[in-house]
Amino acid sequence: MSRRFLFVVPPLVGHINPVVGTAAALAGRGHDIAWAGPAHLVRRLAGPEAHVFPGVQAGPVPDRVAKIADRTAELKGPAAFRFLWESFLIPLADHMAPRIRAAIEEFGPDLVIADQQTVAGGMVAESLGLTWVTSATTSAELVDPLAGMPKVAAWLDGLLEALRGRIADGRGTADPRMSPHGVLAYTTRAQLGPVELPARVWLVGPSVTDRPASADFPWQWLEGAERTVLVSLGTANADASGPFLNAAVQALSGMAGVRAVVVDPAGSVTGAGENILLRPHVPQLPLLARVDAVVCHAGHNTVCEALWHGVPLVVAPIRDDQPIVAGQVTDAGAGVRLRFGRADARRIADAVDTVMDEASGHRAAARSVGRSFRAAGGSGAAADRLEALLTHCS
Repeated sequence: MSRRFLFVVPPLVGHINPVVGTAAALAGRGHDIAWAGPAHLVRRLAGPEAHVFPGVQAGPVPDRVAKIADRTAELKGPAAFRFLWESFLIPLADHMAPRIRAAIEEFGPDLVIADQQTVAGGMVAESLGLTWVTSATTSAELVDPLAGMPKVAAWLDGLLEALRGRIADGRGTADPRMSPHGVLAYTTRAQLGPVELPARVWLVGPSVTDRPASADFPWQWLEGAERTVLVSLGTANADASGPFLNAAVQALSGMAGVRAVVVDPAGSVTGAGENILLRPHVPQLPLLARVDAVVCHAGHNTVCEALWHGVPLVVAPIRDDQPIVAGQVTDAGAGVRLRFGRADARRIADAVDTVMDEASGHRAAARSVGRSFRAAGGSGAAADRLEALLTHCS
C-alpha cells in the first residue's frame, strides 16, 4: 500500500544527508515522498527531481545560517547553546512553520519525519493531529546536554512553549525534539556506549548512500601512497579553521610515506609540502574508502562515514555536539582526541601516528564500530520502522 511521507529538514547539509537514503528507500518501495526545506540543498543532495515544498525562503534564514557559520571558536558551552537557539533554531522555526503547515495541507502526508533541529515540524504536525517521527541525525542529540544545567534547561523550555503558542496555537505537549511516536537515530550502541534510551528510539545505524560528487578530483595523485590522511573541519567552521589547518599541514608535510588531502574551503593554508593536496571540497565518501586516517572536528556525518569505512580518527571538537561525538569516538577506542585550541603541529603529528599504528588498536576498534553500522541496516531499517509505525497506527 502506497503511503505519503513528508520530510522536514533545516538548511544544513549534515542534517539532510542522513535522511536522503531513507527517503530513497521508501520511494523504492512505491511510496510518495515530499520535502519541506531548502529546495536548492534538497535537490542537490536528493536529486533534481525531488518534490520540495520550499520550507526556507531566501532572505533572513540564509543570513542566519551564515551567522551561525561565522561564530568564533571561543563561543562554547552554555553560551554557544543559547546562541544556537536564540539566533538560529527558534527564528528558523518561526520562519518555517507556515510553510510546513502549507506543505502538510497540500501534500496530505500519512507521516511527517521532522529533523530535531526543525522543531516546527513536530509542533505543527502534533497540532494538526498527525503522526510524526523525529529524525536524530547526530548521536549527541540522544544524550541530554542540559542534564547538569537546570537553569539553561528551564530557559529552553520557556522558549519552546512560547514558540508553541505562536506557531501551533498552544496545542500539543510533546517535546518537538523527541517524538512520542518514534525517533530515528542514525547510530548504534557501538558508537553510543551504555546510554539509557527510551524504547521509542530506533538505532538504525548511519544511512550512508552515494550522493552527487564533482568529477574533477585528481584520483591519480593518491596512487603509490603508502598511507593517506584526510583533514577536514567541515564547511561550517571556515572561520575557525585557519590555525588548525595550517598546523595540520605543517605536521603532515614531509611525513614519511604519507600523502594528505586537506579540505580548505576558505583558502586558509599559506604553505604546504609536495605530499599535501589542498582542495576547497572533496568527494568525501569515495575518498574515505581510500584513506588510512581522518583528522576532523568530530562532525557526526564525517565521524560516521569514516567509521563506516573502518577508518580511525583524530578528533578536535570545536563546539555544539562535537565534544559529545568526540567522546563517543574515544570511548569506543576508535580515535584520539585533541583540544582544538592547543592542537599544534607536534600534537597533530603524534596523534596521526598513533591512530595509524596497528598496535594501538584504533583501527580495529573503528572497524568494529563500522561492522555494527552495517549490521544495523541504515536506510532500509529506517524505512522498515516507518512502514511498521503506519501499519500499527492504521
